[in-house]
Amino acid sequence: MKLKEDMSPLLLQLFRSVVWVYSVITFLPWYLLTGASERQARAKRVKARSISGNPAGSYRAVNSQQKLVSLLHEGVDTLDKVFEYAVVHFPQRDCLGTREVLSEEDEMQPNGKVFKKVILGDYNWLSYEDTFHLSQRFGSGLAALGQKPLCNIAIFCETRAEWIIAAQACFMYNFPLVTLYSTLGGAAIAHGLNETEVTHIITSKDLLQSRLKAILMDVPRLKHIIVVDKKPKILPDLPRGILVHNMAAVQELGAKPENIMVSRRQPVPTDIAVIMYTSGSTGIPKGVMISHSNIIAGITGMAERIPNLNENDTYIGYLPLAHVLELSAELVCVSHGCRIGYSSPQTLADQSSKIKKGSKGDTSMLRPTLMAAVPEIMDRIYKNVMTKVEEMSSVQKTLFVLAYNYKMEQISKGYNTPLCDRLVFRKVRSLLGGNMRVLLSGGAPLSAATQRFMNICFCCPVGQGYGLTETCGAGTISDLADYSTGRVGAPLVCSEFMLKDWEEGSYFSKDKPNPRGEILIGGPNVTMGYYKNEQKNREDFFVDVNGQRWFCTGDIGEFHPDGCLKIIDRKKDLVKLQAGEYVSLGKVEAVLKNCSLIDNICAYANSEESYVIGFVVPNQKQLTALAERKGIRGSWEEICNHAEMEKEVLRIITEAAITGKLERFEIPKKIRLSAEPWTPETGLVTDAFKLKRKELKTHYQDDIERMYGGK
Repeated sequence: MKLKEDMSPLLLQLFRSVVWVYSVITFLPWYLLTGASERQARAKRVKARSISGNPAGSYRAVNSQQKLVSLLHEGVDTLDKVFEYAVVHFPQRDCLGTREVLSEEDEMQPNGKVFKKVILGDYNWLSYEDTFHLSQRFGSGLAALGQKPLCNIAIFCETRAEWIIAAQACFMYNFPLVTLYSTLGGAAIAHGLNETEVTHIITSKDLLQSRLKAILMDVPRLKHIIVVDKKPKILPDLPRGILVHNMAAVQELGAKPENIMVSRRQPVPTDIAVIMYTSGSTGIPKGVMISHSNIIAGITGMAERIPNLNENDTYIGYLPLAHVLELSAELVCVSHGCRIGYSSPQTLADQSSKIKKGSKGDTSMLRPTLMAAVPEIMDRIYKNVMTKVEEMSSVQKTLFVLAYNYKMEQISKGYNTPLCDRLVFRKVRSLLGGNMRVLLSGGAPLSAATQRFMNICFCCPVGQGYGLTETCGAGTISDLADYSTGRVGAPLVCSEFMLKDWEEGSYFSKDKPNPRGEILIGGPNVTMGYYKNEQKNREDFFVDVNGQRWFCTGDIGEFHPDGCLKIIDRKKDLVKLQAGEYVSLGKVEAVLKNCSLIDNICAYANSEESYVIGFVVPNQKQLTALAERKGIRGSWEEICNHAEMEKEVLRIITEAAITGKLERFEIPKKIRLSAEPWTPETGLVTDAFKLKRKELKTHYQDDIERMYGGK
C-alpha cells in the first residue's frame, strides 16, 4: 500500500537519514507527553472473547461479558424520552442546521450538458428547544389531521432538518414511521405504502412532482400528503380525495390550544418506532420492524465506541436518513447534544458538482468533527486526491509520497506525525473542513488502501463498522486506536456474535488459525422481524433458550485472537463454476476496485460456465488519458465501446488481480465497459451504493450472452 518512491537512491537515503535523526531527537519527549504507549496498549489489547470458550462463540466485548447493554441512561427507554433528555440538558445548544440558498443558476458544461449550480450562505440553526417545539406541534397537527397512534405514517424525503423534526414528532405521538428510499422505483414505493396501509405521507415538493404523483392512483388508502417545504403553487393532478398540506400549516394547526392540549399516547419500549424498508439489493424491499428499545440499544452500543462524544461535536448529515447507518448516527448525536449540519453529496465539498466555482461547499462552512460515509464516497475522495498527486510537479509529488510513506510506517506502530500533518496533509485535510476527528465507515467493506489513505491524509481514525438494518446498524465498530485494516472491530456492548458452520462453503468454527463461519448476531438491538413476512422471519430470525433474539446475516466472518471480526465472504455472493471452483464475487470486486482505472465493477459468474466476467464503470479521466496514449479518439461512449480499449482495460485489470493475489479462476476473462455511471437514480445500485445484482444482470443481459458466447 506504499506509494512508489520515484527518486534517486542517494537522495532517498539522505531523506531517510534526516528523518531518522529527527525521530531520535523528538521521540522520547513526544512519547512521554502524548500518551502513545497507552494508545499502543489499547490497540493491542483483547477486545472481545467467547463467553463459553467455544471457538463458535458467542463472542462479547470484554466490558459486556456478563450482560449486554441496552440503555444510554436509566429510565430513558423510548425515543421520545431520549430527545426530551437532550432538550433538558442542552436546551439552547444548536441542534439542526441548514444552509441558506443565496442563488441558483444553470451552467453550460463543455459536453453541452447544463448543470444547476448554487451559491450557499451560512448555516441557520435551530436549538434543541426550538426543534422540540416544532416536533411537538407537528405531531399534534398530524393527530388533528386524523393520524392515529400505532397506525403507520410514511416519510419519503431527502436528508434534511425537516426529516428529523418529522421523525421526532412521530416518536412522541407513537406513530410508527415507515421509511422509504427516495431513489426506489415506483413499484417498490407503491408496494411499501400499500403493505403498511398508510393514509398520511410526509414528502418534499420535488419528490411529490418527480416520483410520487405517478403512483398515487396505485395507493388507494392515501388521504393526506404533507410537503415539508412551501406548498407548490401549482399542484400536480391528484386523485380525488387526496389533500396536500405544507409542514408549517400542520404545525400551526398543531399549535392551536384545542389540539396541543390533547394528551398524547406515549410509546412503550416494545412499540414499533420505525418500519424501515431495505434498499432492495436482492429483490422487492422488505420492511424491517424496529422497536424503540431496538434503536436505543443500537445507538448505546455505537456511542460507546466514539471517545469523548459530547455537545461540542459537529456532525455532517448527507447520507439518506432512510438508511439505518445515517438514522442511527444522527440519533447518537442527538442523544449527546451534538449539532447536526445538513448537506448532500452534490454540495458536500468545494469541488462538489452543484457548488459554483469559487464558493464554499458544506464541509468548509460547517467544519465537522464527525462524519459517516459509505466506502463508495471514500473511494471517490481517494481516487480524486491521488489523481491530483499525479498532476503535481516532480518536487511536490516526491515530498507528498515521502511524507505519505513515512506516516504509514509511523501509524502502523501507533505513532503520530504532527509535523507531516501540519506541513503536508493540511490542504488535503481541509477538503472535509480541517476539523475531522472521527470518520465512521459502514454499509459495505472498505478497502485497505482507502482506509489507510483516509487515516494518513485526513489525520484522523477511521472506525469501520458492521451492522445491518435487521440489527439497527449495530454489530461491530473498530476501536479508534486500532489502525489495522480489513477488519470491522469487536462486537459492540449491545450485541453478541456466533459463528455457524457452513459446509457448502467449507467454513467451520474449528478452522485454523481462526474460527470461521456464518455470522449470527444476537442482542437487544436485533429487530422484531420483517413486516407481514412470516416465512422470511422463520428463515432469518430465531430466539434461543435464554430468550435472546438472533439474526442470521448470510455473511461469512472470522474472529481474530484479539476478538476482532473480519468479513471474508457472503453466502449469496458465492458462485460455483462449471469445474467446481467457488468464486466470491464480492472478494473479486473488492480487490479490483483498488485499481485507479475503475470507478465501479460488478463481477458476474454463471454456474454453467467456466469463467468470471465483469461490468466495469471506468474512471473517465484515466480512461480518456489511456485512449489518447493508444491513439483512440471519439466520444466517451465510443471510447468505452471500442474493442481495443476493452482489451487494454482487461489487461490492466488482470495485472491488478494478480497483484491482489486472486486465484486464476477468480480473474474476469471478459469485461464490458459502461459509459453510464451507476447511481441510485439508475436503479443499478442502492442508496448506500451496494450493487443490485439482479438489476445489473437484467441491464447487461445482452452483454452477458455475448461474453459467454451466446452472440
